[in-house]
Amino acid sequence: MVVDSSRAMESSEDEALLGEESEEEYSELSDGELQEAFSKGLLKPGMNVQVDKRRACVNNVEGLKQCLADLRKDLPWVERLDLTNLPAEDILAKVEGKVSNGQVDADDDFQREMFFYRQAQGAVLEGLPLLSEHNIPTKRPEDYFAEMAKSDQHMQKIRKKLISKQLILEKSEKAKKLREQRKFGKKVQVEVIQKRQKEKKAMMSAVKKYQKGMTDKLDFLEGDKKPGKGSSEGPKKAVTKKGPNAKRKYKDKKFGFGGKKSGQKWNTKESFNDVSGFRAKVAHAKGGMGGKKGKGGKQNKRPGKSVRRKMKGRS
Repeated sequence: MVVDSSRAMESSEDEALLGEESEEEYSELSDGELQEAFSKGLLKPGMNVQVDKRRACVNNVEGLKQCLADLRKDLPWVERLDLTNLPAEDILAKVEGKVSNGQVDADDDFQREMFFYRQAQGAVLEGLPLLSEHNIPTKRPEDYFAEMAKSDQHMQKIRKKLISKQLILEKSEKAKKLREQRKFGKKVQVEVIQKRQKEKKAMMSAVKKYQKGMTDKLDFLEGDKKPGKGSSEGPKKAVTKKGPNAKRKYKDKKFGFGGKKSGQKWNTKESFNDVSGFRAKVAHAKGGMGGKKGKGGKQNKRPGKSVRRKMKGRS
């Protein structure tokens, strides 16, 4: 028995190998060659599956009617609430004088939807009188509270979720505004720094011009102190520009003010012809030494130190 079983196993393995080789051979064949091999019985079972024929549909009218009669029950209309009616009359078409033949174009969406609308309208016009006959109210009372389809706990969860979404949206909007404000703030800061650098550069150039004697104006020292329209103190009088004092003017005239000094005391044709500052008494030494004189032409002398002390002690 052991020998027979081993032989059977070997034979089955050989058949399987032969089947795989035959599958590889037949896989390379065309459809016509496969059909011819199938007709000759060369194809082994398992390689092809035979499909059952399609069942013929039978229209059993009597059986369907019997099933409908079994399902039908003699119930009052209030329990059924079914209506079979024609669509309501098309008033617009009647007013415009259009004659409708009752046919609807299925491809025309607007016409098809209007037909559904008039069908529902006809059902309402026919159903409301029937409901009133059976004493069924059709209007909702003022103190009517409909029962919610969902529980309060479920609605609270939905409310919390909606609130959380709203908060997330508000936070994102706030963060977006802050980012825009930061960008704008950086832009303004850069503009302010550039303005300050420009003003500093202009002031330094004005100072250099003043040092070199190219200008005698000191307007650049006032800066932004001039009152304008945007100042909080309102319009004020113009700031009085105080020029240099007499001593400064004299020194500038005598020694110059940082500019070219050589040749300033040279005579010119205009200065030679100008005799407005000529004084005869001084020129001819008739005035004598400078100083104030008292009566009799005598010069007032200052008392000595000891005399001044005595005068101070008396006082």
